[in-house]
Amino acid sequence: MCGIIGIIGKDQVADRLVDGLKRMEYRGYDSAGVCTVEGGQLVRRRAEGKLANLVKELAGNPAPGTVGIAHTRWATHGAPTTNNAHPHATGEVALVHNGIIENFKPLREALTGRGRVFESETDTEVVAHLVSEQVEAGKSPADAVKAVLPQLRGAFALAIAFRSHPDLLIGARLGSPLVVGYGEGETYLGSDALALAPLTQKIAYLEEGDWVIIGRDGAQIFDHENNPVEREVTTSGVSAATIEKGNYRHYMQKEIFEQPTVVAQTLSSYIRPLEQTVALPQMDFDLSKIDRITIVACGTSFYAGMVAKYWFETFARVPVDIDVASEFRYRDPVLAPGGLALFISQSGETADTLAALRHCKAHGQTIAVVVNVPTSSMAREADLLLPTHAGPEIGVASTKAFTCQLAVLAALAAHLALKKGKLSEEQEREIVRHLIEAPAALNAALAHDEDIAAMAHLVAPARDVLYLGRGPDYPLALEGALKLKEISYIHAEGYASGEMKHGPIALIDEAVPVVVLAPSGPLFEKTVSNMQEVRARGGKVVLISDAEGLAEAGEGCLATIEMPKVHPLIAPLVYAVPVQLLAYHVAVAKGTDVDQPRNLAKSVTVE
Repeated sequence: MCGIIGIIGKDQVADRLVDGLKRMEYRGYDSAGVCTVEGGQLVRRRAEGKLANLVKELAGNPAPGTVGIAHTRWATHGAPTTNNAHPHATGEVALVHNGIIENFKPLREALTGRGRVFESETDTEVVAHLVSEQVEAGKSPADAVKAVLPQLRGAFALAIAFRSHPDLLIGARLGSPLVVGYGEGETYLGSDALALAPLTQKIAYLEEGDWVIIGRDGAQIFDHENNPVEREVTTSGVSAATIEKGNYRHYMQKEIFEQPTVVAQTLSSYIRPLEQTVALPQMDFDLSKIDRITIVACGTSFYAGMVAKYWFETFARVPVDIDVASEFRYRDPVLAPGGLALFISQSGETADTLAALRHCKAHGQTIAVVVNVPTSSMAREADLLLPTHAGPEIGVASTKAFTCQLAVLAALAAHLALKKGKLSEEQEREIVRHLIEAPAALNAALAHDEDIAAMAHLVAPARDVLYLGRGPDYPLALEGALKLKEISYIHAEGYASGEMKHGPIALIDEAVPVVVLAPSGPLFEKTVSNMQEVRARGGKVVLISDAEGLAEAGEGCLATIEMPKVHPLIAPLVYAVPVQLLAYHVAVAKGTDVDQPRNLAKSVTVE
């Protein structure tokens, strides 16, 4: 969602605040703003649209000061206008907010009744007025915040500056992440370690309900009961270099091409190549006793879970339920005792998924999480943490996080099958051998980048595109359609190949490209049969297969994309590459904003 940064510095902070926002622009880009404290005044500059507009505003109208807060917004309440941009301010306080204040309407009505005047449509401005009331009544910043936080319902990370107290900032979190960074004579607040990467590597993650007072000499942290607490200071390990595009045109392109490396890094944490065995982190429960798995995730992570469902049921013979997180709690699912609830999330902060995790925990489920941020809320609340090692993913459309999730889930499926007695040690070694082959196969898939770029113009004019696949390729069809929708704004749908004749085939004509994922193997003939049904009705087919599959069924297609021949286990990882590249090159051909597609944000921390 939105991105927050705050600095109590020794030198001028405006430029550094903007640099922090640039590193978080993937979190929000509808508007942006900064507020510094200088000469007993709050100096606020805001602009709607991309961050470049704020940079222009500051060039003509600087914001001096050694203390400040800044924000890049993904709109929830109120349109993306300058008035709705953060920071929101009164005469006494300015604040920035990530999340949502669910009870803002009654709070706003009460404030209006007390004579407070609002300039925005946002939920956030309510908090500014509540804190300001307390300060104007003579309370200290700390006492003002203590009085206001219990009034707020919802999810929030806050950074608050005070006109009359230029020596401090206050932060608070409930349901949205916030970190404290420690420098030499400086202290920082940020939505994540990325925001603070060039400033410091020493960070502490606030826990649920924490609030913090930061000054130049450090931080005082309090829990939700206002008790002073210590939070571990760790080394983030995030460098500024990891979030640069390098020689790539877009972050998404860079992240697609990083997949062989990051998948290899991820697998190295889960397999012992010499023994050719799977090695999971230590766990405090008996995996062999798990009789049912519930997978919950959103978006691309949900499709990784769909692939995992095939693996868990095929290898371990354990039944799997899978839900989108936003629907999970509301259908009041039946959760049998002793079940494993598996949550998949890039950020580990996705609001819907985190709420579902807590629901399952309250109903006695063992909690496992697959996340890319091992210090995230989900990671800290899990019984079994399964981190991916994808590194920072800046492009809003997930790519390398997806393939790293698949790598972890494949290892988990193999280990579960072994523990359940459904897999022999020799079969485990065979699975490990195939997983070890995945990075090289990803490299081979990436070698066809230029071929995909050359045929992207055949798809770019389309208004509708269909994706088809069978078995584990069905979730890949859904993922391919999602990628195309996200960054090219072409309407696309993914279907199980055999479902075409049950309705979607009515959409087929010469203007609708149909992308078919069909690696040679047991399901190939069935998929090709469905593909021929499409071609018989004038549909234009883009066939993605290996050399054997293309030789058998590629003739007469609109285009073909060749993939290396791989074992079915790692096919979902490998076939993710062409659907990612196809979406990328179509978006480039259409001239859309690849890294920051309209209306989307990277980490969705509100329901």
